[in-house]
Amino acid sequence: MSKPEQRFYDELTTSSGKARAGCKTIHKWISRQDQASWNTYSAAAELAVREMGISYTLYSEGENIDRAWPFDVVPRLIRNHQWKKVSEGIKQRAKALNLFIDDVYNEQAILRDEVVPAPLVLDSPNFRHQCVGMSPKHRAWATIIGMDLIRDELGHIYVLEDNMRIPSGVAYMIENRELTKRILPEIFENHSVLPVDDYISALYETLSSLSPSKPKTRPNIVVLTPGIYNSAYFEHAFLAQGMGSELVEGSDLFVKDDEVFMRSVAGPVKVDVIYRRVDEDYIDPEAFNKETMLGISGLMRAWKKGKVAIANAPGSGVADDKAIYAYVPDIITYYLNEKPILKNVETYQCWKPQELEYVLKNISKLVVKPVNQSGGYGILIGPQSSPLEQKRFSALLRENPRDYIAQPTLALSTIPTISNGNPAPRHLDLRPFVLSGHKTWVTSGGLTRVALKEGSLVVNSSQGGGSKDTWIVE
Repeated sequence: MSKPEQRFYDELTTSSGKARAGCKTIHKWISRQDQASWNTYSAAAELAVREMGISYTLYSEGENIDRAWPFDVVPRLIRNHQWKKVSEGIKQRAKALNLFIDDVYNEQAILRDEVVPAPLVLDSPNFRHQCVGMSPKHRAWATIIGMDLIRDELGHIYVLEDNMRIPSGVAYMIENRELTKRILPEIFENHSVLPVDDYISALYETLSSLSPSKPKTRPNIVVLTPGIYNSAYFEHAFLAQGMGSELVEGSDLFVKDDEVFMRSVAGPVKVDVIYRRVDEDYIDPEAFNKETMLGISGLMRAWKKGKVAIANAPGSGVADDKAIYAYVPDIITYYLNEKPILKNVETYQCWKPQELEYVLKNISKLVVKPVNQSGGYGILIGPQSSPLEQKRFSALLRENPRDYIAQPTLALSTIPTISNGNPAPRHLDLRPFVLSGHKTWVTSGGLTRVALKEGSLVVNSSQGGGSKDTWIVE
């Protein structure tokens, strides 16, 4: 007996093949194209990517390889009335998570009340003892959060991950829009699409609101990068240029009298806000890794004395732990006294013996994730894995259960994506970005990441995924 074909939620068409609401124009446009026209559009996209210099760095066998950004011309559409609810859910989640981080480093009320198990937090490698007693301005620990959203087979939206340390991808979201305007100007003009390029001004305003300088004084904001060999260097330079800020490395800054200064031809310039794109382990040899050459000695002292703001704040990764993810609905209820607007994906916590036993018995059906990895690394996708891989992961789970969670293998939604010169369904997710400072702000859409391989559920560009423009349409 043949296995029944699994049904996925197609974001463009209904199960009967009709265009979804808001997608009729795009649906008609796709149906009018042939392979020659798709080849023309794809070639135009590749040329535009090269001309605009949009690239990312791929780590492979010890080498850094610059690759052209993998862009697909077929846009993804989401209706604005639906996005408004999603946006409110994202804001709610960001507010609660920032309150959680602030509580964890101060009163620890949520731990005393046993809403979240204390050992899960205090024994986490992401809990930074150096941050205890600190509370940033506006309690904005995770100033920039990238939340990964997915749809299930019924079209329901879930939060898959909260990326709160150094979330990346926003520059590609903005560049995807520029690419679409170049390649599909007539199609774009036929829709009322909400902008995404307002992110840079919103980022500048948010970072400015964190500044310890006097109100109405223009703060000096710098973007701290590890350097040109970092995989996200394109984005670091893009955002610094967009905000009119200096792109600096650790050697460009120094601390004197607990204040941070930037070296310049005209002499030292005081720094008010550091938008860091360097892992916190490497930002200050006094406080963290003593061998680091990327950081600024004394930076943590300056930050704790309120002389400089750092975004995202050191220690914010305590909430960016996939073991904590399972408790986010409870965290929302605890701090905001509200029901979560967006749902979590069902999650099995392997540190719990009963749940570990379930995961071990059903490992061939589940996705197993390390709690502190990102970029799609270190994951086991059960249905696509071999018995040998399952055996290896089972041993890892038994050895270090705290380091893993498991989730059902999700039937991620699909959208037509150009493959071998023709559109074919490919799985995708969405990473909107939320800014937290004096107020909370969410992008109109986000970075849509798409798996370019047939049947693949891995959408990360580091794992061979691509990207699309996301339209929030009226």
